[in-house]
Amino acid sequence: MHLGPYLATYTDGALDAKKASPIEEFPIPRGGFVLVPGQLYLGVTEEYTETHGFVPFLEGKSSVGRLGIDIHSTAGKGDVGFCNYWTLEMSVKLPVRVYAGMPVGQLIYFEVSGEVDHPYNVKKSAKYNRVSSHPTASRMYLNFRPPAPRRGRRPK
Repeated sequence: MHLGPYLATYTDGALDAKKASPIEEFPIPRGGFVLVPGQLYLGVTEEYTETHGFVPFLEGKSSVGRLGIDIHSTAGKGDVGFCNYWTLEMSVKLPVRVYAGMPVGQLIYFEVSGEVDHPYNVKKSAKYNRVSSHPTASRMYLNFRPPAPRRGRRPK
């Protein structure tokens, strides 16, 4: 997997899991871009993947790790039926210049045994189904829906 042409950073100082968090996207210049410690960057892969019948795991390349670059915070596992580009949650230990097109990771596929009831690409609650070759901000806030009204009982 290779780093795509765009990076993004969150624009609010503090993120709130219950609210949409805006990002600012920018192209990686031809001469590269220096990632700095203490900043979360959202990147994107050059590659679009579809994983029907397999669970994909994205792992960073060892040469990238040896530069102190983490390409994902917690989201290294994909879903059966994920059909999209991968958003990377990138952070660094030291300042590092990165370039669009540089190799950053590799996919490992685990075969699924049995039927998959709800593949990600047809799941109604899937938050990242819209195909985009740009970094995608967290959509965690979609998990916080107001509770449905209770029926049949009146408050006392």
